[in-house]
Amino acid sequence: MMGTDTAIDIVPIPALHDNYIWIVSRAEEQGVFVVDPGDAEPVLKWLRDHDRRLAGILITHHHPDHVGGVSGLIEFAPVPVYGPSPSPADCITHPLSEHQTVQCIGLDFEVLKVPGHTLDHIAYYAAATNRHAPILFSGDSLFAGGCGRLFEGSAPQMHHSLGKLSILPDNTEVYCAHEYTLANLRFALAIEPHNSDLQQRWVDDSAARASGRPTIPSSIALEKRTNPFIRTLAPEVASAAMARMGNTNLAADEIFRVLREWKDNF
Repeated sequence: MMGTDTAIDIVPIPALHDNYIWIVSRAEEQGVFVVDPGDAEPVLKWLRDHDRRLAGILITHHHPDHVGGVSGLIEFAPVPVYGPSPSPADCITHPLSEHQTVQCIGLDFEVLKVPGHTLDHIAYYAAATNRHAPILFSGDSLFAGGCGRLFEGSAPQMHHSLGKLSILPDNTEVYCAHEYTLANLRFALAIEPHNSDLQQRWVDDSAARASGRPTIPSSIALEKRTNPFIRTLAPEVASAAMARMGNTNLAADEIFRVLREWKDNF
């Protein structure tokens, strides 16, 4: 862990259509880490504008909008590229398995396997320090108000993965990779219209987007109160899924499957 427990700064770089590339830095260090760089140019511009150097890259999964900028970045600076093992992504120089750790700007990030969106998907979790809440880079697994589509994995896999993330400390800051929040909340409100926390989140996040601010980071506590994909046993969520299927005897992972298929066509 850090020798001097100074604050971490996490900055979003908007990229592509709706991606966020995350910069992880500390004020007294010139080197920065980049999380899921789908495009090199906005990262290179940020580095030039802030007179910083690239120290490393964290990858959550192999999709092009998460790794597409790696080749351009390592031409600029041949840094370590950390990512899941095994993975179709051939840019990874330091393959990682579950519970391995990566030191990133003085923080130890633990690797959590979270298959579902893809089979190789991992998340990076750093415990709290005296200066910062716990941090989670969730990629396309847990979104603000939602979760990733099931491109490779199964509903039980993704349900289990989200359960693993939902038991992290409530104050964990959740940094996902896309600005999908308002679309996710529209669906969540259709599922659970009487959830007052969800209603307030819609107001808050709508105001954030109207003023050009990101809705991210979220927190594990907020997701547990408002995200239907980790609220499969909440009465209104379960009732909505069962009513859609005409079946009053669905297990939690079956409820998740119904919700995910519903959202795919919402």
